[in-house]
Amino acid sequence: MATRWGICGAGKISHDFTVALKSLPAEDHQIVAVAARKLEDAQGFAKKHSISRAYGSYEELARDPDIDVVYIGVIHPYHLKTCLLFTNAKKNVLCEKPLAMNSREVQEILASAKKNNVFLMEAVWTRFFPASVETRRLLAEGELGEVKMVRSEFGAPLLHVPRRVQKELGGGALLDVGIYCLQYILMVYNGEKPESIQAVGFCQDTGVDETMVVTMKFSNNRMAVFTCSVGIQMPKNIIIVGTKGTIHIPEHMWCPTSLKVNGKETQYTLPEPYLPINFFNSTGMRYEAEEVRQCLLKGLKESAVMSHADSLLLAEVEDEIRRQVGVVYNQDCQ
Repeated sequence: MATRWGICGAGKISHDFTVALKSLPAEDHQIVAVAARKLEDAQGFAKKHSISRAYGSYEELARDPDIDVVYIGVIHPYHLKTCLLFTNAKKNVLCEKPLAMNSREVQEILASAKKNNVFLMEAVWTRFFPASVETRRLLAEGELGEVKMVRSEFGAPLLHVPRRVQKELGGGALLDVGIYCLQYILMVYNGEKPESIQAVGFCQDTGVDETMVVTMKFSNNRMAVFTCSVGIQMPKNIIIVGTKGTIHIPEHMWCPTSLKVNGKETQYTLPEPYLPINFFNSTGMRYEAEEVRQCLLKGLKESAVMSHADSLLLAEVEDEIRRQVGVVYNQDCQ
């Protein structure tokens, strides 16, 4: 029986997620409905993607009895309210990253999911790409020996995009692009909390971070460094250095289709989209969607690959980094 999806939000990321879903077998994944704040937006989205139901409010989607899981593609300042709407309606949820604006909001979302006994996962799609799966396998089997250093960079000139620079829209480098570097580091170190964090950066006049460098120390003198920016073009890579070798994702580390292990490169191809997509390699969202299906089939309430503890740790580290750089969102003051 197919997993029946509802799409919350009719923007660019929801478009790409829908295209990715339709690259999976129709007998496994079915899109039942889409909801937007304006009915005409939902209707236009439904027509484009051949979806039978369109709703002009998120509440209508929450009341639809034929939905197994809701994909939330709204911008992150609205994640808390939207997640709570669906968890309280006893709907399973896959919510775009970052799960919320800070760790307090993440805790509220996780508590609601637990109280309502529903599945919830933060859509950190990077972790589900075959290259990331292979990375975890190699690390688990000790192919690199003991990992001593992880280094990552992600920068792009995005200052012209309001969502990236306006505080009320959740702008800033860390929550937009740096989160990819940070989550990968935390994955490599198996969800361990850093012993120390040192963050240096500078902010836009709007109060959000433009560029930052973060150094973290983990147990047994293991280190990690990442640099992120929404002001300048930088490599988008990650390198994992162990006592016996290295793993290198040379480019597109947030949606990796190539992996270099001790210099030997493996390519992983993605299916072609049936419609033009907005973001690079977006059909790779198919992997997180399939993870959700497998978890639901097993009756799980969270994924072991991106667990509730992983989401909370990610938010807690982000909070500390922002504190050091001086980024304060309105949600931090509540």
